[in-house]
Order: sequence, then structure tokens, then C-alpha cells
Amino acid sequence: MRDCLNHRAGFDRVLMTVAATFLTVSATSALAQDQARSSAAELAIEAAIPRPEPANVPPPTAADIKLDTTATVQEPTKDATSKEPVKAEATPAPEKVETKPSDVATTPATEAPKSETAKTEPAKTEPAKAEAATAPAAPAAPATAAAPAEPPKDVAKEPASEPVKAASNVPAADQPAADKIKDALSAKSSRYFDRKNERAAVEKFYGGRDFAPVWTQGGSLSAAAKGVIARLKDAASDGLNAADYPVPDFAAATTPDALAEAELKLTASMLDYARQAQSGRMHWSQVSADILYPEHPIDPSEVLTKVTTATDASATLDSYNPPQKLYKELKAKLAQLRGQGEGPVIEITDGPALKYTPARGKKQAEVVVQDPRVPQLRAKLGITENANDDHYDATVAEAVRKFQDGAEMKATGVLDAPTVRALNSPKRDKQIDTVLVNMERWRWLPRDLGVPSLGDAYVILNIPDYTLKVMQRGQQVWTTRVVTGKPGTHATPLLSETMKYITVNPTWNVPPSIVYNEYLPALQQDPTVLQRMGLRLEQNRDGSVHISQPPGEANALGRIRFNFPNKFLVYQHDTPDKHLFAREDRAFSHGCMRVQNPDQYASVLLNIAMPNEHYTPERIRGMYGSSEIDLKFPTPIPVNITYQTAFVDDGGKLQFRKDVYGRDATMINILKNGRGKDLENVVAHSQPSYSRPATTLPSGVAVANSGFGGGFSSGPSFFERLFGAPTPPPAPVGRRQQRVFTR
Repeated sequence: MRDCLNHRAGFDRVLMTVAATFLTVSATSALAQDQARSSAAELAIEAAIPRPEPANVPPPTAADIKLDTTATVQEPTKDATSKEPVKAEATPAPEKVETKPSDVATTPATEAPKSETAKTEPAKTEPAKAEAATAPAAPAAPATAAAPAEPPKDVAKEPASEPVKAASNVPAADQPAADKIKDALSAKSSRYFDRKNERAAVEKFYGGRDFAPVWTQGGSLSAAAKGVIARLKDAASDGLNAADYPVPDFAAATTPDALAEAELKLTASMLDYARQAQSGRMHWSQVSADILYPEHPIDPSEVLTKVTTATDASATLDSYNPPQKLYKELKAKLAQLRGQGEGPVIEITDGPALKYTPARGKKQAEVVVQDPRVPQLRAKLGITENANDDHYDATVAEAVRKFQDGAEMKATGVLDAPTVRALNSPKRDKQIDTVLVNMERWRWLPRDLGVPSLGDAYVILNIPDYTLKVMQRGQQVWTTRVVTGKPGTHATPLLSETMKYITVNPTWNVPPSIVYNEYLPALQQDPTVLQRMGLRLEQNRDGSVHISQPPGEANALGRIRFNFPNKFLVYQHDTPDKHLFAREDRAFSHGCMRVQNPDQYASVLLNIAMPNEHYTPERIRGMYGSSEIDLKFPTPIPVNITYQTAFVDDGGKLQFRKDVYGRDATMINILKNGRGKDLENVVAHSQPSYSRPATTLPSGVAVANSGFGGGFSSGPSFFERLFGAPTPPPAPVGRRQQRVFTR
């Protein structure tokens, strides 16, 4: 009996090995047959729906099958039958795999999206395939897998149409125009956008939206387009020329080609407007070499995104204009000059000349005449005080004098016939031009004039008005009169820099231009002139000459110098010539700016930069002496040198000033006879030269050093002496080492 059982066990072992081998071969054959039967469409489906890889294991052998040696003959049969239900249960798993792909294959469009199928199906098929690889019941899988051979062919039609959906999110009505926009940008984008950075930004912007039009929707103007068009058509209100920003006729654009062209033309006009509203129609280098403002170009990608996504596209595009209060006030006055303001036009009737004569001591009393035209004159000149007073008093006479000065007439303060004609016909076109070029200059200035950490504090100096103001938190903190550079080669430059420190008791290092153009020629006439002026002459080893003036009350810079390093080597300073501040026209310097009350100015700035130090003018004056003292600002304060020939004063009155440097005339001529966008190009100017060539001094000239290492020989440049260097030069003989105060 035991032999029988042994033989039966051996037979069962062989039988099971043969069955396992058969199952493996069958599964492999079915898989190969299925792969051979795969069409291109089925391969596409398989690529879209990830499936688990078949287990990479060798076929089972007899050694892999363990039998229960303690079992009876009947027990193996029971085991086999007990495992059969498990094998039978394993067969529905492939049926599930077949059912789901069949469902997906026949109803993908109505039942579930492709993305959901791709996510859910692998999770269900993986266990089934795993069971098929390990369980003996796997033969059912190939049998059922062969059944849905036809449905996948139906599914193959869906992936064929899917790329059309994935390629574009453009509405069907806009697709033809989108195709034309794509063609235009790929073939001839430079026709619309001549700037490389704008061209690249536009191509990226439209590419990111599948080249769908942004200004039209189904052929109709979008809200953004209406806002942009309204702003472009109203460009003149901001002192720009609306003709520079043409608006295409979308109503006439009835074909995809026409819509694409109108789309790109409006985009080009919008970018032109934003760029010129922010930086100006002309670059400042087109006007003069004595101008240096920081560049602040637009970011075309930012403009495209902000304007096209804004709730109010017109307001967003308008925001590229200068935000300063003085600019906005000029804009309002421009509207009034163009006849868009409120109130009737006031005309002064003809009559006798009116003159105000001030009192001169006890011998001559004040002479004030009366005239019925004076109330009209007060209204015309913006005098709100005593509006109905008919006396031609000092206030009225001064207003007339300022009007005459702004109109480039002889400023007498007398209301004569030429003045009446000028008042009634105030060369309105010229005034408009003056306002326009002043608005243009505001575009050159930085958008943030001040420094936020100091309450937006800054210094602003107006050359034609000869005034300096300290501003903080939008309010005027302090103001004073200044003397500026003479017209011509000594004109004060326009710039924006930061004041880094104040020097009390400064040494005046005479600029090379003054040394070689004025002082050395004077030495040929009088070898002792520099000694009598208190100046010190030194000749370096290379033969160049350096002239300086030690600190003191008679120093040309006075007691205080305000330092904001710049390439023009100009600064603000005190002066011993106080009498010049009483004059109306104060263009007398070599380019630097003289301040009337430097001790007050210094205390104001120091209290802004270091509020805890509590500086006063008295404390500043207490530092006066013979040694230089540097008071450094922890945070530099911006200094803006401007040229405002037209501005609105604190009383809301539009003021005009004489074009002392001819900047207005140059800009008006450029704008009227300009070359379009070429005006935005940078003009290269020769840089100022501060070289000191070798010089032969006349006999009898006192030289402070022998040229062999004394004084400033071979020392720092003039710029470094004036604004500091890594290693300060040795102090000249007779001077104590300077003290530097850093707070």
C-alpha cells in the first residue's frame, strides 16, 4: 500500500509539473498572439493607459511544488478540490479587467474622461494580472482578452481627435484669428515690434495663450480693448501725441487676417504708449550732455500681463504716467490752456499805464493808483486776496512783473499796452508747448523721488525758479533760495543722486576747468593773484597744477558743503557772497549750487537722517573752525535737480519761468521736427574731462610744494579729494589732521 501511495505521489508530482508548464506556455503564447495582433490604435491605447509589466520569473518546476507527505490518498484529492474554488475565484479577476477596458473602449466620451480612466484602470488591472501570473487559473485571461479585439479599434478614433483638443484652448470662433496671429508672429513680428525685448515678450505672451486674440472675442471688442483704445485716443491729455499710438479699425476687420493684423497693431500701440508715458518721447541725452537721470524702462511682459488682466485697462495703462503731484497739476492746467477748463476767459481792456511806486524813506511816500480794471487783473493773475480791490498795489505790481518775466518781456511791473496785449493774447500756444515739455521732463525723473525709510524724504531744486525744497511725507519741510550755474558751459546739470554726507569747514579744491581756463591765465598777468585770494598752488611731479583754498570764513564754499557724488563734480554749498541771493535772476556760479541758509539746511537734513541727534543751526555753527568735519548720513537722501519753467504753486496758480538754459526751446524744436521713435535713442556725448596737463608757471608764482612728494603730489584725483577715497590724502602743512564724525 505504501508503494502504491509512493507511486501515486510521484504521479501527482509529474502531473502537476506538466500542468504548470502547459499553463506557462499557454499564457506566453496568448501574450505573444495578443502583441502580434496589436494595431497602431491599440498601441496608442496602451501608451495612454499604463499597465503593469508581467512578472519576470522562470516557469515553476517540480521542486517548487510541496506535497503533504503525511496526507492519505484521499487528502491530496481534497486539497486539490479545496484549491479549485480558489482557482475558480481567480478567474473573475481577469473578467473584471476585460469588462472595464471594454467599457472604457466603447463609452469613453459619455462615461468617463480619459484622464480618469488612466488613473483608475491600472489600479484594478494590476491585481488581476498579478493573480494571472501566479495563479493556475490564469488561462481564463487570454481567452477573455481575445474577445474585445474589435472595441479597441473603436477607441482608436478618440486618441486621433484628442490632439486637436490638447493643442489649443482657443474658442472655435477665435481659432482662425489665432492661427493667423501665430503665422504673423513667426514670420514677420518685426513688422509690428521693432524692439527686440518687446518682440520677445509679445511672442511669449501670445504663445502662452495658444495665440488666442486678447482684444477680441468672437470678433467683438473685449472690455480690455475698449479701455486701451479709450486711453490711446486721450493721449493728448497727458501731453503725448495720440497720432503716435494709432488705433486699428476693428469694425472693418472681418477676416482672420485682418483681425490678426488689428490685434498686433493695437498691442504695438499699447506698448508704445506705456513706454513713452513712463520714460518720455525723447531720451534726455537728445537735449543736452548736462543731463543724467536713472533709466527706468518698462517691462513689456509686465505691461502685457497687467493691462490685459486688469479690471480697468484704461486706468492701468494710465498708471505708467508720472505719479507725482506736480505732474498731475500740470496736466490739469494743460486742459485749461486748451480751453477745457472752467470759467470764462478774462480780458483786460485798454487804458492808461498803471505803475506802483514803493515808499522810499520819509521823503517819498508809496504811490498806489486806482483803476477799474484792477479787479479783472487780479482775477487774471490768480490773486485771490482782496479780489475786488481796484488799487494797483505792491501785490498786483509783483504779479505783473512775474508775468512779464515768464513771457520773456522786460520785467518792470508796469501794466502798459504791450503787457495788456500779452495778457489778452498770452501766446497760448507757446504756453501749451512750455507745459508739454515740462511734463516730458517729469517722465525722466525717478518714479520714487524720496527714500521710503525716511518718510519719502528728498531734496528737489528747480533751476529756473532758483529755489530748493526739502520734502517729506508729501509735504514741504523747508525751502531756501539758491544761486545756480551761468548759462552755457557752466550750466548746472540736471541729475538725480543721493546726498551721503555734509562737510563742515570744507577745503575748496578748485576744479581743473577753473584752474586752466581762469586762474593760470590770470597768473600770467599777475603772479601774486592767488596769494592775495588766499589760494594755495601746488605743482605735481608730472607738471600738473592743483589749486586749493583752506577752510575758513573767506572760503569760496563758505562753511558747509553738501556732497552727492556725481560725474559732473557739482555739489551744494555755502558762499561768502550773500548779496546775490537778493537778485531775482541768480545764475552766477560755475555749475555748483549756492544755498542761502546752509546751517538751517544742514540741521533739517541731519534731523531727517538722524532724528535722535536733535541738530540745530546753532549746533552746526558751533562746529565752524579750521578743520574739516564730515557728518555722514546712515541713509543717503535723494537729491533731484530739475528744470521746471512751468509749475503750479502752492496757491494753485500756474507759474512760468524764464528758459534760462534754452532747454524748452531745444525740446520744442525736437518734438515738432522730430524723427519719431528715433528720439528715444541714446545720444553719446563726450564725457567731461578733468585732466590736468603739465604747465609751465611764470616766474614769481609762489608754489606751496617742491613737487617731490609734498602736498597732494601724485595723490588722489580731484574727484577723490572732493568726495572721498579709500585712503585720505595727507593733510597739507599747516593744517591739523581732519576729524571725521560718523553718526
